[in-house]
Amino acid sequence: MDLVIENISKDFDEKRVVDSVSFSVGRGEIVAIVGPNGSGKSTIIKTIAGIHSQTSGMISIDGTDIRKMDPVDLAKMIGYVPQHFTYTLYSTVFETVLLGRRQHIRWSVSDEELSRVQYALDSFEMGEMAGKYMDQLSGGERQKVFIARALAQDPRVFVFDEPTSALDIRYQIEVMETMRTLTWDRGTSMIIAVHDLNLAYRYADTVLVLNNGKMAGYGKPYEILTPDCIRRVYGVDSFTIENEFGKFIIPVRARIPAE
Repeated sequence: MDLVIENISKDFDEKRVVDSVSFSVGRGEIVAIVGPNGSGKSTIIKTIAGIHSQTSGMISIDGTDIRKMDPVDLAKMIGYVPQHFTYTLYSTVFETVLLGRRQHIRWSVSDEELSRVQYALDSFEMGEMAGKYMDQLSGGERQKVFIARALAQDPRVFVFDEPTSALDIRYQIEVMETMRTLTWDRGTSMIIAVHDLNLAYRYADTVLVLNNGKMAGYGKPYEILTPDCIRRVYGVDSFTIENEFGKFIIPVRARIPAE
């Protein structure tokens, strides 16, 4: 599957928050979208997920404009996990993840549907929590439930808006390792908006850097996330180190603009 974003722009009232952004994601690829707060990351994610409609440009899946697709068919193809999520307090973890299969279920829940839900929970080591109510979970545990729900949906592309924001460092690594493996094994793709540059550096195949709604860089992480780019976009001095575990970005100091 090829998902192509061509020169999309998005206006809210008279303000342009995304300006002529283009990129693509292919089978088994992870694209990370990074940039400062307010740079347009969430807007792009929501536009790809069909929550917003772009002001101009086109988003297509295998050459078909997503605006011309049936919403149910689009929901089967794109698994979306928002930055902020709502949930029913008295739903169990299993019931919440089962909602990810609602586009596939017709008259009754089959054994196959139940197996897919269990597989999604087990993938994130949440199987033992299946019977717990959502209000009994920590914020990080609830975040993992919603990622599992997207997996149960069995989409062709995952679209995540800060999926690790509520997770501690261990769970961040576990979730990213799991999603990296799933994209390889299942041939799915992932677009992920993240703040942590090291997560993008380590797990993404391609990085899109946004600044004030415009593209400030696009390419391989080691080619794009350079100290010069980080200085220009974030106003932060940094350097890169490399060891047996890979390359890492080390921020040093914020550059205070001269008065």
